[in-house]
Amino acid sequence: MINDETRRKLEELSLDEMIHALEIQSNQQSCLTLSFEERFQLLVDYTYQEKYTNKVKRLIKVAKFRFPQANVDDIYYTDRHLDRNKVLSVASCQFINTCTNIIIDGFTGSGKSYLGCAIGKAACRQGYRTRYIRMSDLMQMHDEAATTVTGVSKLIKKFENYTLLILDEWLVDDLSRQQEHFLFELIERRYTDKSTVFCTQYRIEDWHVRLGGGIHADAIIDRIVNNSIKIYSGDLNMRQVKAVNIHE
Repeated sequence: MINDETRRKLEELSLDEMIHALEIQSNQQSCLTLSFEERFQLLVDYTYQEKYTNKVKRLIKVAKFRFPQANVDDIYYTDRHLDRNKVLSVASCQFINTCTNIIIDGFTGSGKSYLGCAIGKAACRQGYRTRYIRMSDLMQMHDEAATTVTGVSKLIKKFENYTLLILDEWLVDDLSRQQEHFLFELIERRYTDKSTVFCTQYRIEDWHVRLGGGIHADAIIDRIVNNSIKIYSGDLNMRQVKAVNIHE
């Protein structure tokens, strides 16, 4: 067993996982026959894995996913016409390294939100700071922030700093001029060094009107579309598929 002073130092270094690993080793007779190098390797491996697992859990909690259980491995493909290879490629998160955007489009119920959350969780597992938010919630935050002098600028700063931002229900609701300007500023701050996932019912050719049809619409679309990977979420209503599977 480790002494109190060593325990204190490990706790001060935030190495509680190592303390636990040492306690496990001290209670396992098989570990006592191992060499120092072998025991030390087991100690480091255990500590690393525990810290990694805890980090991923924290990132997933901060991300506030609509579907926290979403997983790329559980995505339904049968009769859906969803491009599996493209989804798996995106799930590798290489697009984040190149600051590329993802546009997931499809009709209501086709699984856009789940797919966006699954991609977001894959990013969390690779250590990327991620945030999911519905557009209606983001616009409400904007309207509340607009009641103070520095509120909107602070809100932009908050959301520009996420390595991956997932905007669900993109352009479902009409936008005010102030909201259009807010979106432009947010996209402008992100487009050169961050990635954004857009989950939307609208095809790109419909975006201009939904964004007000003016200069801000042109600028927003130009910054998103010209550096993006497009995923069609498929032909099935996944809510109906889920309901059928539950009742079978």
